[in-house]
Parts: sequence; structure tokens; C-alpha cells
Amino acid sequence: MSEIKPMGDVIDFPTTRTDVEQNHHIEPPAPTTPDDGGDEVETAGLLVDSPSGPEPGKLAAGLASRTAQRRPIVAPWLRDRAEFKDMARWTAGHIGHTIGYHSARLPLYGARLAVRSPRGAVRLITKASRWASDAEAMPLRLQAVAKNDPETYMKLMRMRDARVVYRRIVFGGGIVATLVTALVLLALPGLAQLLTASVVVTALGWYGSPADKPLLGVAVVVPRVQKLTSEIVMRALAALGIGEINKAMARGGEGITFPAPITRDGPGWRADVELPYGVTVSDIMDRREKLASGLRRPLGCVWPESVPDEHPGRMALWVGDRDMSQVKPAAWPLAKAGKVSLFDAFAYGTDPRGRQVALTLMYANALIGAMPGMGKTFALRILALAAALDVLAQMRVFELKGTGDLSACEKVAHHYGSGQDDETLAKCVESLREVVKDLERRAKVIRELPKDICPENKVTPELAAKKSLGLFPLVFIIDECQNLFSHPRFGKEAGELCTTIIKLGRALGVILLLATQRPDKDSLPTAISANVGIRLCLRVMGQVENDMILGTSMYKKGIQATTFAKRDKGIGWLVGDEDDPQITRSYYVDNPGADLICDRARALRKAAGTLSGYAAGEDIEISDVKVSLITDILSVTSADEDKIWSETIIARLAELRPDLYGGWTATGLADALKPHGITTGQVWGQDETGKGANRRGIIRAHIADAAEDTKPATR
Repeated sequence: MSEIKPMGDVIDFPTTRTDVEQNHHIEPPAPTTPDDGGDEVETAGLLVDSPSGPEPGKLAAGLASRTAQRRPIVAPWLRDRAEFKDMARWTAGHIGHTIGYHSARLPLYGARLAVRSPRGAVRLITKASRWASDAEAMPLRLQAVAKNDPETYMKLMRMRDARVVYRRIVFGGGIVATLVTALVLLALPGLAQLLTASVVVTALGWYGSPADKPLLGVAVVVPRVQKLTSEIVMRALAALGIGEINKAMARGGEGITFPAPITRDGPGWRADVELPYGVTVSDIMDRREKLASGLRRPLGCVWPESVPDEHPGRMALWVGDRDMSQVKPAAWPLAKAGKVSLFDAFAYGTDPRGRQVALTLMYANALIGAMPGMGKTFALRILALAAALDVLAQMRVFELKGTGDLSACEKVAHHYGSGQDDETLAKCVESLREVVKDLERRAKVIRELPKDICPENKVTPELAAKKSLGLFPLVFIIDECQNLFSHPRFGKEAGELCTTIIKLGRALGVILLLATQRPDKDSLPTAISANVGIRLCLRVMGQVENDMILGTSMYKKGIQATTFAKRDKGIGWLVGDEDDPQITRSYYVDNPGADLICDRARALRKAAGTLSGYAAGEDIEISDVKVSLITDILSVTSADEDKIWSETIIARLAELRPDLYGGWTATGLADALKPHGITTGQVWGQDETGKGANRRGIIRAHIADAAEDTKPATR
């Protein structure tokens, strides 16, 4: 019989964790030395992913803890004054509403208690009687009878007899006490009887209220929102059609992990999600509509975003209780009080969670774009009002639609224009030329300053406050800038001037703010859109418009303003102020509110001595209002009035044109007359009672002499 040769080697498979570790290593190349003639030197294998490796020391653990995220000791809403005031205001309103709601229904509650009190009395007597007779142990005794267990039955009966004696004494004592109390009450005055009866009826009515019919109504109906769970999140992610997510969730996949518990975060839920390898937050943002469908929530409630200082696969998914567009816009914190320094951040809007979003305009420029009617001008107005509240900032405002959306800024603007006509556009270009020329002066001033005063070669708050240097912040605002850049005569030059301002003005204290409803290459020069630092894009229709405002490839990264609906007015993507794009809803201030803010800003500027140009009456021409101040003064005065008080003239002008002269003061009249070479002074006059006095006023002959040279009036 021939010998059977083995067909292969027998391998011992590892059976323990130690065996696995011993086999799971890398053999390093065997080095040779010249001393042994090239003989190999044996080297131990190096373990990979060894679980039995040395634990990190205390020092290493301490260093690792430095990168750990520390949760705030004090809640963020307690540290932020605006959020604290908002929370306190809401709490007070909620409590006040609840108290008022129930107070108005006290008669109804009283009637309900009276109707339910007999049922409460029956329930109380029945329950006391059952307790006195030990009725709760009756099932046990019946069970002993059913089992024919006399020993257990007799034991239960002896226990019952001992318990019942004590309970009946208590029950009888309660009845006697009740009767005695009733007899005592009969001897008391009627008010005491009524009060006692009310208490008894209330207690019995409350005790007799059915569990499914509560006594009190609901003052505030809270909408029921499904709790966000890991199962719901994974179900929604699986519906996105992303291959790596499907692999991770399939049998044998690594799955999807949640590095932190899902918690309430403001008016919604937050889920931190560790996406599978190769999947980024941008991939999810690109499919936000599908994600909302998977979560069964409105699109305006679902906001995925990246986590700062984490890898691109760490996602913070926030799911709000209500659609962002349905939440009432918050009031601007600076609407009634406060100042602004453009060197510091100021409140601009809110994010989907209701948290405040702040902007810093200094050393930056801003571009706002949107379809018509989506809140572009309102978003720009907040920036303009913030600039108005900085008493050092010089404002040049040109609203090129001609509807007066920024008319409140007339009161503080150094230059102002409103309209689409060539005259207004020419003024805008001329003002841009002045700014570009001033850039040379500013650069020279900064260049010649000592290094200890200007170490970074840029405008600082200290330098801006020194009037002699002329380095005040200069804010140039152009609304509907497409009307300027697309103009056949002024467009090219305006584009070049704005590009120069954007490139050179950042360190020199010059800020350019642009807004457009037609973001295309003809209406918005590429050199401008490519160099603006802060961008806000509200709803647009296509990818081209989206990337013209927000920057190249933003659409592909999931930053898509095309997903906003018509109802999402004032909501847009804000890019450039923070490291990551953020959804922002600008605060809402209407025209009357803007007028009040600019009145306050004008008063602040007067007190600081920084009111200049158009607002100070140095340039009183308005191209779209064909009204002459000189002519109006002549029309409200008669030839026999040689000298007239300023207050008298203002009252008559206000009666003549309330919308134009309604808010004028004697100082405003004096400022408006200066360009005509007319000054006001003390003149003698008489009031309605015939009493004479010296007050500030004008000489009518001076007005008549200037009549031929009249310029359109301003307000």
C-alpha cells in the first residue's frame, strides 16, 4: 500500500483573544549588520490595534481633556441680556395670560364644582364605608372560601375583626365630629356659613370630578410635535439615497452613531449625528427637502449644519417645532435705545433656533441679493440703521428704486439720493469718485502715523474718534445697484469705482453695502461679487444667481437659497461673517420705526457734532421732489410781514405740506436756509396775544432776494 502524502499544512486557528493578538501583527524587515556577514537578526513582531497596550498616563489624559467640550455653567439665555429679557417677557406674558384666562372663568368653575359636589360626597362616603368594613380584603376571603381552605379563611376573619373594630371607631368619630361641626356652624353668622359651605362644596366638587373631565380649561394650547428619536433620524437618513449611508445601515455595516443624546434645544430638538465615512454635512444639506420628508416635518423646520471644530462628517441636526417662516419676527434690540460702534458686533437677526446673529461691518463689505419682494431692502435697512446709530460714521445713501424705502436715512446721510433717473445716478457716481479720491488721503494719513499709534496700518476705533485725522467710518449704501451697474453711461465707471472701494477701503475704514434683485453678470460685475466679504442671499430662482451672491460652488455644497419658498421673506443664507454659512432672518423694522430710530440717531449726531452734508442742509436738493423751500416760505408769509419768527414759519409750512415739513424744528430750518446764504437771528415779533418778544427768525426781504435762486426743499 503506497504512502499517502499530505496535500497541505495543518494550521492552528487562534481560539483566544491572546492568540488573535499574537497573530495580528506586522513582521518588520530583518536588518543585517556588516559584523555578521549579512546574517539576519531576529526582531520581535509589532502588534497593531493591541487592546493590551499600556494605558495613557495621567499627564496624557489631562492633555486630552483639554480638547473636551465643556458645557456652560450658566445657561446661554441667562448670560445674554437680550435673550434673558425675551425669556422674562415671555414668561410674564404666559403667566399673566393664564391667570387672566382662569379668572374670567371663575363663575363657570364654581358652577361645575357645585354640580359635581354630590358625586364627590357619594364617593367620599362610599370609600369611607368600604374602608371601615375592610372591603378591600373581601377578595382574599372569597378566594379562601372558593378553595375550601378553612384555616386561611379563619385567619383572615380574625385579622378583619381586629382591623374593623378600630376602623369603625374612627369612622363613627368622624361622623360625630361632622355633626358637631355642622351644629356649631348653624350658630355662626351667615357669612361664616357661606364661606364654610363654599369650601366644602369646592372640596367635594374637586373630589367628584371625573378623570376624563378636568375642572380647569386649557389657557394655552401647546402644539403636539413628535419627539425626535434616533430611529426617526436614521429612517430619514436612509431615505436620502446616499450609497455610503445605505451601506452603513445594511446588515454588517458600522451603522450610524450619535455622539451625544438627542435633547431639546430652544424651540426644537437637536441631534448630533456621526455620519458614515465619506459622507459630509454638505451631502445632507443638498438633500434637505428629502430629509424633511423623511422626518415628516415642514421644510422650514429642518436645518442640518456642520459642527464647528469638528470633521466634515459630524452633523448637528436641528428640527424645530414650528416652521421658521411662521414664527413672528423678533423686535430689533436697538429699536428703542442704544448706540452702535461699527468696530463691534451688533444685533442683525436670528437663526432658526431664535438665537441672535450678530454682524461686524468694519473691515468688510456686504452684498444682499434676492428676488423682488423677498425682504432684501428690509435686510439692508437694518445695516443702514446700525450705521446711523454710530455717530462717527458718515453715511452716503442712494436708493435707486425711487420708492423711498431708505428715506429715513435722509436725516443722517451726508449724501442722499432716491430714484432711477440719470440725475440721481450721476450724483451716486460723483459721490463714489469722492470716496475713491478720499482713499488716497486716508492711505497717506495712515502711512504717516507713528507705528506705536497705528501698528497694523489700518483704522482703529481710537483713530476714527480723532476728528483731525478724518478717518471716520464711511458707509456707502446702494440699494437696487443693478440700475447703476447696468446703465449704459455710468455702469462701467461705477463698477470700477466700487471694485476699488472693495479692494482698498477695507483697512481704511470705508464700507460698501450693496443690494440687488437681479444678480447676473450684467447687473453685478464679477469683480464686485468675487471680493465682497459678507453675503446674504434670500430666495433666488436658480443656481447661477445663488452662486453670484454667495460665491462659486456654494450651490453644490448645499448652500442653496433656491429652497426658500415665497413665505420665507427675510430668511436667507448668510456667508462670510462666521466660518460656516448660517441661516439668518434679519430683524424687521418698518418705515415708521426706521424714522424714529433715525430721529434718535440724528439727535446723537447733533450732540456729537458729526451731522454733515445733506442731513445738515449743506446739500438740500432732492431730484424727485419738485418743491422749493424759498417759494413755500414766500407763500405762507405776506409782504407786510417784515420779520417772522422761525416757529411761526415752521407751523405754517407744516400746515401747507404736513408730510414734508411736519417734523421740522427751528434748527432744521436754519440748516436748510444756509445754502441760500440766509441766516436766522433774533427778530422782534408778537404772539397771538399781542405780546412782543425777541426770538429766532428771518427777514422776509432776504427770502425774496433769494427767490430767483431757489433750490428744491428738503425735509
